[in-house]
Amino acid sequence: MTDLRESLNKLAESIEAIDNKPPQDAVINDRSLSGNKINGGIITRFASVGIADEATKRVVVVNDQGLLVSSANIDTLQGATTVDGPLTVKGEIRATKLHVDEVTADLRNERTAPLEFKAENGNVYNKGLLWSGAGPTKQLVIQGNPDRIWSSENIDLHHERDYRIANETVISRTSLGNGIVESNLRRVGTLESLAVAGNLNVDEFFRYDANSQQLALGAEAPNGMLTLESWDHQFVIDPTEDRQWKLGTWTTSDLHLITDDSTRLTIAANGNITVKGKTNFERGVGIGVKNFADDVDLTVAGAVRFEGRKFQVSNGTPTSGTYRKGDIIWSDNPKPTGYIGWVCTREGTPGEWKHFGQISS
Repeated sequence: MTDLRESLNKLAESIEAIDNKPPQDAVINDRSLSGNKINGGIITRFASVGIADEATKRVVVVNDQGLLVSSANIDTLQGATTVDGPLTVKGEIRATKLHVDEVTADLRNERTAPLEFKAENGNVYNKGLLWSGAGPTKQLVIQGNPDRIWSSENIDLHHERDYRIANETVISRTSLGNGIVESNLRRVGTLESLAVAGNLNVDEFFRYDANSQQLALGAEAPNGMLTLESWDHQFVIDPTEDRQWKLGTWTTSDLHLITDDSTRLTIAANGNITVKGKTNFERGVGIGVKNFADDVDLTVAGAVRFEGRKFQVSNGTPTSGTYRKGDIIWSDNPKPTGYIGWVCTREGTPGEWKHFGQISS
């Protein structure tokens, strides 16, 4: 019993000595702690070769759905990446190539490179800009046959801008370009001035031939500097080679000069002239002569007839021709004691003639 008691006392002293001894830190060798030994708790100032934990609050959650993080600062995402859901980027997106099915943006689009539409199966037609969501889709696209830029809406330019081809103005706000030399205009407004270089045809009625410098109204082709035609009648005004002017009918039609819609003078197709109404000549009249004196009112180159009597000048009685009783021939060489002329006393061919009007000596 005494030995037992001493043994128990020594055991108690040993236990007390161990209990009073300061605890020693546990020694864990490098890479010797298994993750299976850790369950719960918080590991502070955690670090590894690829991870440095400097967070003061929870920022990453890993569960069966994946990695949950409220904010991430990532320099590079390598490999194919899929974002399943809305993506909000508060900053710039820089991409070598961007493929999207639909773009909705209310921000300004700044580009340093052209907007390029790639062909699909060798076809670029109907590619371009589309605006939808409010009525029919508005389009600015390329179409073929021939290749062209097509717009479903009006193209409205600033009033100081114009439409150009090869940097030459085609249409401005108020005028056509000088390069427009051909047109099929059907209707224009009121023209303040019109300059035409070349032929002119107005409704197949008014025609101007620039080569001959002739104008025709109603005629298919002009026959003078001015030609007027209605039905089969044609009137012309044209200069002659001897620097004179001629006017009249080109066809076999009579020419009538009228006033108050009444014919005053008629020139028949055969050359006969008929004057209707009183005729007053302020100066002398010549018939068959080019020059005549101003001291007489009438100068003729041949016989005259008035009141049914014929008067002519000759050196003797006629030997041919038909004359009436009372016709007179004046002597062209009257002499003293001779006669003024001869008078027809019997009608015939040439008739019977007698002297009359003896001249004194």
